[in-house]
Amino acid sequence: MVSDTSTAVAPLFEPLAAGSLHLPNRVLMAPLTRNRAQADGTPKDMAETYYAQRASAGAIVTEATQISAMGKGYLDTPGIHTAAHVAAWRRITDAVHDAGGRILIQLWHVGRISHTSLLPEGAQPVAPSAIRADTQTFTAQGFTPVSAPRALDTLEIPALVEDYRAATRRALEAGFDGIEVHSANGYLLDQFLHENANRRADAYGGSPEKRARLTLEVTAAVAEIAGAERTGVRLSPTGRFNDMDPTGVEPTFTALIDGLNAQALAFLHVVEQFPGMEVTAEDRALVERLRRRWRGVYIANGGFDGEAAAAAIGEGRADAVAFGRPFIANPDLPERLRRGAALNAPDQATFYGGDHRGYTDYPALEAA
Repeated sequence: MVSDTSTAVAPLFEPLAAGSLHLPNRVLMAPLTRNRAQADGTPKDMAETYYAQRASAGAIVTEATQISAMGKGYLDTPGIHTAAHVAAWRRITDAVHDAGGRILIQLWHVGRISHTSLLPEGAQPVAPSAIRADTQTFTAQGFTPVSAPRALDTLEIPALVEDYRAATRRALEAGFDGIEVHSANGYLLDQFLHENANRRADAYGGSPEKRARLTLEVTAAVAEIAGAERTGVRLSPTGRFNDMDPTGVEPTFTALIDGLNAQALAFLHVVEQFPGMEVTAEDRALVERLRRRWRGVYIANGGFDGEAAAAAIGEGRADAVAFGRPFIANPDLPERLRRGAALNAPDQATFYGGDHRGYTDYPALEAA
């Protein structure tokens, strides 16, 4: 018998085609930084268990994964820029596929959200402009103010784009089903989109079209290798995380979405709300205007429970919803939502760093 609760969430369990990605349900796992990689960025063996446990998601998007050694911004985060990284990720993708799942990698460069202790030979972080963010990162000494960045030279940008292209090749070698470009949450590509972080006067700053240029070059480079039908992008137009100021961003994000539409990517993934941060009516209106402008598959993220997600899909406001913290504590989240079962409560003390506790030991529902 189908319960009232499962009827209420029925839209979550309709299949979805996003480009060439065929998803059996619309409950997606959002990227979640867990700080449990080895010091050199190689994922640990327990990540195979962690991701395979969550293979019932319509698709998993991995934790943000740095494209290069200079892209690192937090202690013990994974990379995809060495042979060891590829081999470890290959074991993870095989485990997910063996469990019947689909897994995409999120490609990341943190830009100015870093610290010299995390970068090769104590290098200075890079950014659109030499403006230090008023925020902290996680180092061997704990939470530490980020280091002052230097501005990327225009002549350095082609090599940066090539790093994304090379990371995509390695991701395909590692067996990923698709790629998500991280252009959100105050990291490098997002920094170029925001006037408070980008004061450039070259081809990558000034006008909305110029601020949008780098993200469009990166998504085009990734799509060139992976295929547009397996490439998506994550944005946070109203986000204030990592010292972003969304004031006046609509023209830039309008130009960006128009450019992304022309690339015919598999999906657009938008962070509509950050945990613990207020969402204003103006924020919601801006997200809605941008969503209407986008012509492809739209994935919403932020503040959803099962019924709110199903309602957004049923109303046509989203095609799928990505869940973050609920997936940390509930490896079988889709089945729990389907049955209307109680959710495990997440232990925030184990979110970042540590061992298997709070990582692979959350219980699943007993088999029916």
